[in-house]
Amino acid sequence: MVCKMGTDMAKSGMMRCLALVTGTGLGLAVTGGQALAAGPSEPGLPQLDISTWPSQIFWLVVIFGVGYVMMAKVVTPKIGTVLEDRRTRLDGDLGKAREASTEAAKIRAEYEADLEAARNDAAAFARQAAAEAAEKAAAVEGKADKKLASKVASAEKKLAEAKAEAMDNLNTVAAEAALDAVKGLTGLKATKSQADKIVKATAKAMAPQEAN
Repeated sequence: MVCKMGTDMAKSGMMRCLALVTGTGLGLAVTGGQALAAGPSEPGLPQLDISTWPSQIFWLVVIFGVGYVMMAKVVTPKIGTVLEDRRTRLDGDLGKAREASTEAAKIRAEYEADLEAARNDAAAFARQAAAEAAEKAAAVEGKADKKLASKVASAEKKLAEAKAEAMDNLNTVAAEAALDAVKGLTGLKATKSQADKIVKATAKAMAPQEAN
């Protein structure tokens, strides 16, 4: 379209030029006719001399033809070629710009998709890490509870053994003290088995009171 417009403009300019040349020739012819109708006059312009008209018309036609051929075969095609090249370059630049815009939009979409995927991966990794940490903490806490329960049970067992041993020692000491007291007060000599029975019976009677 641009090339066609340029060609039309060149042809229009050529036609204006030819019309100007033709109009000038006709003006000269009219002026010459008026001069002849007025009769002999003082010497004037040579181109108004009727004897030179044939040569002037000849050269007018020659110049017109040469100008027309040059405009039609040389000037107008060059102008059309330049305009066509310009149109081709403009179309190519516009096509490259559209391709670059499409590629930029594609790259942006891929970037946003990768960014969203990275965010999802990070969130999933965080959730997994939190779950693993909670599981490990629960396992460690369970082991600690078991270990603590084992230690408590062992301590209670040792405490019960120590308490039983202390009670046995206390019973023994109490039986010996009772034997000595009976012997000192009454002069009677009781057996150790009798003293143990009395101490055990007394301790058994006192056990519910200590529990309360």
